[in-house]
Amino acid sequence: MTTDVEGEMALHFSRAETGDLEIWIASSDDYSFVICNESRSGPGLHGEPGFVASYRPDFLNMPAAQVSGSPFSTFAEAERACNAFLARLIIEG
Repeated sequence: MTTDVEGEMALHFSRAETGDLEIWIASSDDYSFVICNESRSGPGLHGEPGFVASYRPDFLNMPAAQVSGSPFSTFAEAERACNAFLARLIIEG
């Protein structure tokens, strides 16, 4: 994680080496986030077209859940949603 211009913690997404799949991953101290680009056809993940963001707590053995608003039109929108969701998770503790 890095600090953004407002001084809040920001996730830093890195592209996962997965061949044709477009997947980016990031994690904080307690949560893991994934953004994947889905389409209805072609190579890669199939689903509702767009950038799907999901998260899971690292301290619980549970499946990932989608970040509200997924799928997003752009990667930047998905990234902002993940950072906003992380801030909410941290505040709610």
